[in-house]
Amino acid sequence: MRYKKKIAALESKNKEIQDLLNTCTVKLNTCLTEKEAMASQMEFLKKNNSDLINNMGNMTTLSAKGAQNIEKALETIKEKDLKISRMQDALTKKDSVTLALVTSIKSSVGISDPDIEVNVEKGVVFISIADKLLFKSGSYNVSDKAKSVLAKVAKVINDKPTFECMVEGHTDNVPYIGNGFLIDNWG
Repeated sequence: MRYKKKIAALESKNKEIQDLLNTCTVKLNTCLTEKEAMASQMEFLKKNNSDLINNMGNMTTLSAKGAQNIEKALETIKEKDLKISRMQDALTKKDSVTLALVTSIKSSVGISDPDIEVNVEKGVVFISIADKLLFKSGSYNVSDKAKSVLAKVAKVINDKPTFECMVEGHTDNVPYIGNGFLIDNWG
């Protein structure tokens, strides 16, 4: 009997160990399955990491090229800003000189006569003298009053040798009476 009890106890212990072995085997199989899944996931992560590192290298290269392009663009913009600034300075200087010329013409001619106008359009000084002040009707001879005004304008312009000057004169449409040098008012 003693042996029977020992055998029963051993069989019971054997069953416990067998159950424990089965449980461990199940857990081992589960762990092995998880290990394979993790190994697969690890490979995926390694590849993904490698791709990210490569992309980062490409981005660094692109960033460096982008920085160079931005730097070149900024240099170009600075050059253009400098040109624009120089042009604005030149225009300001020209406008100042033009304004001084207009002021000088107005003061020297003594412009209060409504038949004489001095205007600035697009940086050009226009002096308009009415045809009735310049010429008598039906004549191409400049009047004495107009000669006085033109002499004063000529003096101001001669004092500014760098200025370009153009003179135009137009009479009225009354035909000339005279000596035959001119055929008509267009002559």
